[in-house]
Amino acid sequence: MSALARWFLAKKWIVSGSDLVESGITKELKKEGVRVRYKHQKSNLPKRVEMVVMSAAVTDDNPELIEARKRNLKPLTYPQAVGCLTDVYDVVGVAGSHGKSTTTSMIALMMTQAKLDPNVIVGTNLKEFQDKNFRLGKSKWLVLEADEYREAFSHYRTKIAVVTNIDREHLDYYKNLRDVGRGFLRFLSKVQPGGMLVLNRDDKNLFNLRKKIEANAKSKKIKIFWYSVKQKEAKLLEKSLTLPGRHNLSNALAAYTVGVRVLGLPLEQVITSLSQYRGSWRRMEYKGKMKTRERVEVYDDYGHHPTEIRATLQAFREKYPHSKIVCVYEPHQTKRLEMLYEYFKDAFLEADLLVILPIYGVAGRDSKRSKHTSYTLVRDIRKKYPKELVEYLDTTNNLKRDLMGLMKKHFSPLPSLVVVMMGAGDIFKLTPKLLR
Repeated sequence: MSALARWFLAKKWIVSGSDLVESGITKELKKEGVRVRYKHQKSNLPKRVEMVVMSAAVTDDNPELIEARKRNLKPLTYPQAVGCLTDVYDVVGVAGSHGKSTTTSMIALMMTQAKLDPNVIVGTNLKEFQDKNFRLGKSKWLVLEADEYREAFSHYRTKIAVVTNIDREHLDYYKNLRDVGRGFLRFLSKVQPGGMLVLNRDDKNLFNLRKKIEANAKSKKIKIFWYSVKQKEAKLLEKSLTLPGRHNLSNALAAYTVGVRVLGLPLEQVITSLSQYRGSWRRMEYKGKMKTRERVEVYDDYGHHPTEIRATLQAFREKYPHSKIVCVYEPHQTKRLEMLYEYFKDAFLEADLLVILPIYGVAGRDSKRSKHTSYTLVRDIRKKYPKELVEYLDTTNNLKRDLMGLMKKHFSPLPSLVVVMMGAGDIFKLTPKLLR
């Protein structure tokens, strides 16, 4: 929503909006000229308003939505509004259960450095875009992160569609993995005739759909480019990348395929561009050192799904083979924890110490209690893996003190330590407490 607000601002619209709570994002939008309110009420709608756009979390009883309809306005959801943009741009749409923000960022920066001057809407902030999730370009290209939640991406018409992987995600909307796959097939069916698909050969859930994908592509004369970490270019890329982890190599190969095989950019230029990518907001983002006598490096990471958690911790293990890795995890959304509970038990094995915080409840998506909680997850990981070091903190009021206490309890003398603050909620707001 914030990237779309920035698009309208860049096009000289007057933009206002509301949210439940103040955040770093809303503060930045206010600085940029958006009128922001922190309570949903009908008076938030200006007397003169041309368009109302809402996020997927907004419910029908929202007073601003009711007021908009009374005025005979037709509110658009975020994907409907972005879908209008995809009708007028040449779109590179990047979808996937995991890795789409990183892959979108890599492609956007690669195309920018190649002087293709793309417009960009991505789900993370990039330093190269002044710590924003939006870039205004002058070309017809739009590089777009295409989210699958509630089939948002089914509203997008793309010229080039990228899919990184398909996994059991957003199961508060999709019925099961097969249903998720059907959603991705609908996204791919919206690719323009004569367009191109860039797909991950290594993801079995995606590759299992190849017959249906190929049948649709053939009927619309769409070219398919499969990529894999087993292809010869992978070793060349791996040597160049600064980001560790097999998952980041796979993301880079997706960007490489778009650049070299689809857009025809020079190989050396693409490799150089990808080698300069330093990551984005809350993706293995280095934050600093804890102010203690011991050496403790602190990172923020957005990982909230078992597959992402496992891949990220493996990447940290690769980056810090001689350090103890401490993962402080805040589960995101009760329904996700409930539906993927068995997978969460196995997701943290690369951490030397796991500290789990209470669940972050998502407004509009968490409405009932569950027998699956952060406390039960700690209990059940201990049962399944008795040798794993797992702790539960029911409060973060004294996080730095409590975390240091747990590290001293389990590691004596204290070795070189890496703390990963992980989750998709507001755990990143706690990180400054460790750095003070």
